[in-house]
Amino acid sequence: MTFLLAALLGVIQGLTEFLPISSTAHLLVAGRLLGYEDPAFTVMIQLGSVLAVMWLYRAKIAAVVAGLPSDRDARRFALMLIVATVPALLGGLAFGDFVQTILFRSLQVIGIALVAGGIVMLLLERFRPAPVVLDAERTPLGHAFGIGVCQMLALVPGVSRSGATIIGGLLLRLDRPAAAEFSFFLAMPTMVAAFAYELMEVRGQLAPERMAEIAVGFVAAFVSAAVIVRPFLLFVRRSGFAPFAWYRIAFGLGVLMLAEAGQR
Repeated sequence: MTFLLAALLGVIQGLTEFLPISSTAHLLVAGRLLGYEDPAFTVMIQLGSVLAVMWLYRAKIAAVVAGLPSDRDARRFALMLIVATVPALLGGLAFGDFVQTILFRSLQVIGIALVAGGIVMLLLERFRPAPVVLDAERTPLGHAFGIGVCQMLALVPGVSRSGATIIGGLLLRLDRPAAAEFSFFLAMPTMVAAFAYELMEVRGQLAPERMAEIAVGFVAAFVSAAVIVRPFLLFVRRSGFAPFAWYRIAFGLGVLMLAEAGQR
């Protein structure tokens, strides 16, 4: 893989990670079309995206860390994220190998997951329960756990981690911006854990030239994610999630057509 290809995949990762359209699906499909498929690269450059969000929310993170010994709100915020992260960690440990060796290779699974998620999102935009949680930081612990359970579905490529958590948030009566922001917060521990696990799995295969490619993708993902997060929140406040749902459906149908063509 050339550095240019690594940068291109990093930009795709950063632009799609926090939108409910599945960054993993975009990277796997792009890799298939460009002749490069490496799930380890896909997972490891995701850290660039999450570090971008951590940079954007650095004041909040610093306040929580500093307040852990004495601030009840800081401890509650940390506990909220722990409760929401645990289901995905357990699901990853139980099903991670199956997901990477089987599901990551199936364009049909990716396409169906994209279309199904888009339909669910459209239905929620029309029939979702009235929101009662307007601040992501005030999400009740039971709701946080429920969103974490929804995040487990994102092990299936095409579901989208942000899509699953946002849908979970809407179902549990968070308003749109709060659901999106909770998804950002939850990405931090979840994706750092995924990166650490993947690094342990492939550490013996990381030749210097491969590390350089990952570094290029990492930086590209960081920059593009840092650019997209704030505009995404503003867009959601104005227009909701329906445009992303329609995009998912169109992209998913395209993936299914690509899978059908590949079988002929």
